[in-house]
Amino acid sequence: MKEIGQSVLFRLPQTNVTEGKLRPALLLAKLPGVYDDWLICMISSQIPQYIQNFDEIIRETDSDFAESGLKETRVIRPGRLTVVEGSILLGAIGRISSDRLQRIKSRLAAWLLEP
Repeated sequence: MKEIGQSVLFRLPQTNVTEGKLRPALLLAKLPGVYDDWLICMISSQIPQYIQNFDEIIRETDSDFAESGLKETRVIRPGRLTVVEGSILLGAIGRISSDRLQRIKSRLAAWLLEP
């Protein structure tokens, strides 16, 4: 069962429509309506691309890292959003803390509400 705050795996399609690699993502919200559509953001290994006060780094030393299902330090990229059908999500690998999820959503909302 999919739940907000879970880290999941999915195949990110390539622009040439070939099957993509498995990538981790964070479930931010289920879209309203009858369809199993989810707003997700990417989780990346590209730590140098981290945007301070916007992205979220999750490190091996963080209290929720073990539960996240991630294998090493990653950056959660709320600026890299997409909506996907739930059927392409290959399963949950873990979850982040509710505090971290709230921080990510708050930053995203603040950014969207900027004039």
